[in-house]
Amino acid sequence: MRHTVALPEDRPLTVAVVADTHSRPHPSLGERLAALAPDLVLHAGDIGDLEVLTALERQAPRVVAVRGNIDTGAAYLPDVAVVTFAGAQGKLVVLMTHVAVYGPKLRADVKRLAAREDADLVVCGHSHVPFVAREGALTVLNPGSVGPRRFRLPIVMAVVVVGREGVRVSHLDVETGEPFAPPPAVSRAI
Repeated sequence: MRHTVALPEDRPLTVAVVADTHSRPHPSLGERLAALAPDLVLHAGDIGDLEVLTALERQAPRVVAVRGNIDTGAAYLPDVAVVTFAGAQGKLVVLMTHVAVYGPKLRADVKRLAAREDADLVVCGHSHVPFVAREGALTVLNPGSVGPRRFRLPIVMAVVVVGREGVRVSHLDVETGEPFAPPPAVSRAI
């Protein structure tokens, strides 16, 4: 599924990126999204109850989601979505799929698809582990999970800001509202 989003001429565009809600988004997610006032929310799969998407639609003018491995009842959701942000200052192509990495490496099939789509950024979920990494010319982003805690992993989301100065990617701790920096072992600078 393909989506095109026009970049505003007068301000940066803010994108909230979430994944792995598993039917139970953290109670503070709505508050964090309201404070962020995103132009768009991307959900990288494992949504669970599809009411989660309806709640996200109340927080942003547009929501784009892909199906995760638990979303078997959501046949209408794509396994892959391509979102192109385009404006006078250029474009950013985002490829979204739920499972994109195997360990620390981008899966070969996802890498080929990203090359075919001329993607700049791959967004994925599945592991619940937040990270931002470079793989060749691609940036790979897992926002982490905003659903029930798994092991001792944090409850976090990502924020992508696209503007005249380029693209900025960061993580936000949903529980505290504070910036979150993934450990260096799983994060490489973009």
